[in-house]
Amino acid sequence: MTQTVNGTNHNHNSHDPVPLQSHPHYYPPPSSSSSKASFKGCCCCLFLLFSFLLLLILAVILVIVLALKPKKPQFDLQQVGVQYVGITPNSAIASAAASSAAVSLNIHMVFTAVNDNKVGIKYDESRFTVMYRGIPLGRGIVPGFYQPAHSVRRVETTIVVDRVNLLQADAADLIRDAALNDRVELRILGDVGAKIRILGLTSPGVQVSVDCAIVISPRKQALTYKQCGFDGLSV
Repeated sequence: MTQTVNGTNHNHNSHDPVPLQSHPHYYPPPSSSSSKASFKGCCCCLFLLFSFLLLLILAVILVIVLALKPKKPQFDLQQVGVQYVGITPNSAIASAAASSAAVSLNIHMVFTAVNDNKVGIKYDESRFTVMYRGIPLGRGIVPGFYQPAHSVRRVETTIVVDRVNLLQADAADLIRDAALNDRVELRILGDVGAKIRILGLTSPGVQVSVDCAIVISPRKQALTYKQCGFDGLSV
């Protein structure tokens, strides 16, 4: 039914659809708990991967060690040559009551390195000290070197003691030993560092302490006694 009011037509139809209002869609923000769980999962995966690689490396090293059966290095003082011995009392009269004395000494040492292993050994620079009654007199150096498998190598060094002064009781003992007994006891101490090389890789180092007791004759300018050995093996 159509009516005209004030010249305007209004068409009333109860079946006309009512327009719907559009509402904006709401998206919830990502949950922080899911991000943390993902991060923890990645960390666990990396930890498991590194643990597996570490165990694999240890297993390979263990197999190589069991197959090669490495032995400790043998480093021994083979020869000692006394080139010069000089003991000079600093007092006017050389007697057991001398207040001080100067020691001059040249010792040539030959070491033998024996490698019975199936792989090579790399030796670090070694230092050896000559001592008299616990007093250091001089030091010798053996440069580092590489020794192939199943080989024997000779290395040499010379210890030069140039007028080292000993005071009081030590000087008196030294003069008495040299003048009356013709016997001066010395001790040679040193540490030898060695590492095993396998397939281009170097193992952790081991250190062998060398302890040698020698007796020299000032009159004969010669060595009269020598006893050497390994004092210990440490990593």
